[in-house]
Amino acid sequence: MSNASPDRDGGARERLQRWLPKLVLSPSCVLILFFVYGFIAWTSYISFSDSGMMPDYTWVGLHQWSRLWTSWTWGIALHNIWVFGLLYIVSCIVLGLVLAILLDQRIRAEGVLRTIYLYPMALSFIVTGTAWQWFLNPGLGLEKTMHDLGWQSFSFNWLIDSNMAIYTVVIAAVWQATGFVMAMFLAGLRGIDGEMIKAAQIDGAPGWKIYARIIIPQLRPVFMSAVVVLAHLAIKSFDLIVAMTGGGPGNATAVPATFMYSYAFSRNEMGIAAASAVFMLAVIAALIIPYLYSELREPRS
Repeated sequence: MSNASPDRDGGARERLQRWLPKLVLSPSCVLILFFVYGFIAWTSYISFSDSGMMPDYTWVGLHQWSRLWTSWTWGIALHNIWVFGLLYIVSCIVLGLVLAILLDQRIRAEGVLRTIYLYPMALSFIVTGTAWQWFLNPGLGLEKTMHDLGWQSFSFNWLIDSNMAIYTVVIAAVWQATGFVMAMFLAGLRGIDGEMIKAAQIDGAPGWKIYARIIIPQLRPVFMSAVVVLAHLAIKSFDLIVAMTGGGPGNATAVPATFMYSYAFSRNEMGIAAASAVFMLAVIAALIIPYLYSELREPRS
């Protein structure tokens, strides 16, 4: 009898240790299931309903999706996100890689420069958009400053030019994310085997050829990660665009995120807004799921 009690106590402790993490995490899991996946399911259903200003659960099939894809505003939003996303991803990757290569030369004050480059990523899109809106506003930013300094012919009114406004958003977004991409590439560069580089240098290979044929090909996983992260940020660029241009002038900087917000809260077309939200979710899932699968699958023996 004297040995039974310690055995029971040890078994109880083992069960508690096994179940305690599950008990602690279960409230969070329930909340995530309800407020994330539950609302995803609800939004998906609304996209097939007759909802207008308020939810209407009458099933109408693909009616809202048909209205979405025949809307000229949606076409403009898709064109803008394509232009913005392509320029944003390519510019960030090119600039980030160049900065990472420069910092990888073990230059002086590397820590200070790395901090300076990374600082914009610590800012929210709202702060970044507001700051660049002030800077590029012809009435109080760069153009006015040049006029005050005596350069009266200087003109930089892209922010209010419907043909150029989307490029101002690209400039602000690239400024914010380039440092983050640089940090990703710098970590990748520091993880490359130095013996291979030394062997190539001994063989007399020039520096550009070492980077082109040895170093950069080994950064393929970093390139993939950068593309996925930047594409995700591009689709979620609502805050930046609202702070800088509000989607204007006209619809010059409208993207799917601003389209969804406008139809949900200004035009009282909840069904179309839900359809656009589900489409954005599908695009993000199409990017992230294959990436996660390639990263998490077990290597074949």
